[in-house]
Order: sequence, then C-alpha cells, then structure tokens
Amino acid sequence: MSAVTPDKAAAAPMEQAAPAHRESLWGKAVYKLSRDRMGMIGLGIVLVYLIVAIGVWLGFWATEWGDVEGPKWAPMSAQYPFGTNIIGQDIFQRALYSTKTAFEVGLVVAVLSTIIGALLGALAGFFSGTWIDEIILWIKGVLDSIPFYLFVAAVAFALSGNPYAMHIAMVSTFWTTTGRLVRGEVIKLKNFEFVEAAKAIGVPQLVIIFRHILPNTFHILLVQATIVFVAAIKSEVILSFLGLGVQDGVSWGLMIAESTQEVLAGFFNNFVWASVFLFGLVMAFNMFSDALQDALDPKKVAN
Repeated sequence: MSAVTPDKAAAAPMEQAAPAHRESLWGKAVYKLSRDRMGMIGLGIVLVYLIVAIGVWLGFWATEWGDVEGPKWAPMSAQYPFGTNIIGQDIFQRALYSTKTAFEVGLVVAVLSTIIGALLGALAGFFSGTWIDEIILWIKGVLDSIPFYLFVAAVAFALSGNPYAMHIAMVSTFWTTTGRLVRGEVIKLKNFEFVEAAKAIGVPQLVIIFRHILPNTFHILLVQATIVFVAAIKSEVILSFLGLGVQDGVSWGLMIAESTQEVLAGFFNNFVWASVFLFGLVMAFNMFSDALQDALDPKKVAN
C-alpha cells in the first residue's frame, strides 16, 4: 500500500471542495453561464443599453429629443455626433431616447405576457383534459390564428389611438407560446412524487399549482421572457414604422420611417444609426438568451 504524502492529502479535500459552489442545479447553471464567453459579451452590451435607458429615465441625457435646435441635415460633428434630421433634430439624442422606448416596451410586454402565460399554462396543464384546459387551448388557438399585424391594427382601431394599444396587442398574442410551454411542463410535473405527496396530505389544488409546481417552471419562464423581450422590441420597430406603434414619442422605428424621404435625398444618418442601435441591442440580447437557454437546459445542467 502506497503512503499518502501530506501534499496529496491536502490536495484531496481541495479537489472535492472545488465544485461545491456548483452542487445545486442553479449553481451549475450560473457557473456555466459565466463560462459562456459570447453570452457574457451579450450581457455586457445589454447592460450598456440598460444604463443608457436608465440615464434617459432619470433625465441625465437625451432630455430634449423633440426640440428643433440645429440646421437641416447637419453633418456629423462634435456638436451633433450623428448629425441632424430633416427638421434639425439631433439624431444622437433621438437614438439615445429610443433606447428608453425599446426597454419600456420590451419589459412591459415580456413581464405581462410571461405572467399571463405562466398562470394560464399552469391551470391548463394541471387540469389537462378538463373544460378548463379546453377553454384555454381554444383561446390560444384563436389568438394564434389571427395574423399579428392585422390583430394590432384591429386593436389600435378599436381603442381609438390609445397609446397602449400596441402593448395590449403584443401581450395578447405573445403569452400563448409561454402558456404552451408551461402547460407541457406542468403536465409532466404533476405526476411527480412531490405533487402526489401534496395531494395525499390534502393540500389545496391552487396551492399545489402556484407553490409547488409553478416555481419548478421558472427556468422556462426566464428564457421565454428574454425571447419575448427581443420579439417585442422588433415588433415595436416594425409597428412604429407602419404608424401603428409609438404615437407620442420617438423610437428607432419612427426614425427609420422618417428616414425614407431623407434616403431619397442622399442623407442616410437617420436610417443608419437607428438601424445600428436596433441591431446592437437585438443581437446582444439574442446572444445572452441563447447562452441562458443552454445554461438552464436541465439535460445539460445535470451533467
């Protein structure tokens, strides 16, 4: 029998203790996410955009996006980093202010649609095969069958120009995917032993759903919320470009819509910078979302 040297004896506990911070599934997921280089780059870029949006909310910059200050189509300079548009508005200030608009729309739609999808999906999954499940599935089927932009136009017309018509239309359609995913996961979870044990001791059904089952779908909700966030921003830009989105304010979609006449005149700053800001945020969030999805995948995390 070979003797164990002090160095090896000291190293053995260290090797066993090394992965201690990754014992739980969430600990493993956080560790894996932190090791994803592209995901961390995406998260860093998103945080930069978030800081810009918070600065606009707090009034640190881009507080006069609507004022006409400069000359028509001024070139890029120290005073106007991105130049000015056709009526002399600072494109740089407007691009920064549009970041706030993007985060407002993305956060509101992502949070509300995730909550609605989680609640209805959990009810449909737990009571699968009953009239509750059939009604929720019917509602999802009806909403999914309506073309999205046609539905937004109908909602905007019905609400007579209400500034939240776009938000209502997005939430009404985006929750269906979350609900379908949660429903499938709940159908699987409700047959697990911890749910059977809760039923056996007489725990009310709603308590089982919202206290024992729904928290176990949090990894799905987190990933789906990031996906909806990106989808909401892209949809807002398209809707604003079509005149169905932001009514009182400024967004990258409105800037691109305004640039249609400017491009014909040979001035591209408005179009280019709105597109660059949009592309940067969407690409960064997609990178982070993909990394988050890989990190929270139960099959990969368990390994």
